[in-house]
Amino acid sequence: MNAVAPKILVVDDTPANLVAMRRLLADCGAQLYEADSGNAALAMCLDHEFALILLDVNMPEMDGFEVAALLGEAERLRETPIIFVTAAYADDINRLKGYRFGAVDYLAKPVNDVILQSKVRVFLDLYLARAQLSAALDTLSERNRQLGIEITERKRVEEQIRHQATHDMLTGLPNRTLFHDRLLTAMQRAPRHGNAFALALLDIDGFKGVNDGHGHPAGDALLQAIAVRLRGQLRANDTVARLGGDEFALILEDVLDAPSLMERCRQIGERLALPYPLQGRHGDFEAKVSASIGIALCHGDGIHDEELIQAADRALYAAKDGGKNRCVLAT
Repeated sequence: MNAVAPKILVVDDTPANLVAMRRLLADCGAQLYEADSGNAALAMCLDHEFALILLDVNMPEMDGFEVAALLGEAERLRETPIIFVTAAYADDINRLKGYRFGAVDYLAKPVNDVILQSKVRVFLDLYLARAQLSAALDTLSERNRQLGIEITERKRVEEQIRHQATHDMLTGLPNRTLFHDRLLTAMQRAPRHGNAFALALLDIDGFKGVNDGHGHPAGDALLQAIAVRLRGQLRANDTVARLGGDEFALILEDVLDAPSLMERCRQIGERLALPYPLQGRHGDFEAKVSASIGIALCHGDGIHDEELIQAADRALYAAKDGGKNRCVLAT
């Protein structure tokens, strides 16, 4: 129940009638407001929310019907219940006129105190019940809003956890776990679609010198820059992953033939060999590194994923043994 008592507006141009109403409603549990004209009543309705209006019909300048009509034109006020208090209009025609203007009931003068108090009690109970319902709906709406926020945050955290479980924290690339998952997917898809794909393993030549000579933060920045360049060299359906340290892996989809594959890998190597402007423990410098790349071409013809990785790994060692900064295709 609301902490503030509901409000009742009594409108009558006769002071004695206002006094009588004040006496009869003294113990009804509502705050009483009084107006001695239609204009004064309208002004009060703009400043207050009334649970009930007791409206005298016979008033000079603006009668009760006119006041009710104006209240009905205002969206905020048209639901306020009005009880017409009158001695003049007791016939059915004028009662119907009052109902058209928004009256919910009539009281005849002289007012019977028991009937008045009983009717007022009904409308006050109705007002308080509506207020309780409105408060309950507001509380429910707020709980739903909070629940929506919690669900959104939970989904965000779950997505973040999933991302962290499958991606490298430093570069944001897929990690070894996600790499294996995508490799298996590529191996399953290749025989169905009749397209070959390639697995390329990369080692960064000269990374240790940058890391040792200019500090680990510079080494981390270099790895991040390499990741950006690798992303820029791949198509939407390709995958680049960081396996750890300065080791990266590429899954290159829809390979047409070995010569075009080797040309593409050489272009990737050339891109990685361009200087990297970095900041180290001794200030700004340009890191110059390269990539040794071992490549294994796969048509998905029954080969195991570990066999494919080992083939690419052997080609990588051949590239490093052959002088680094080169691509070698597994035979």
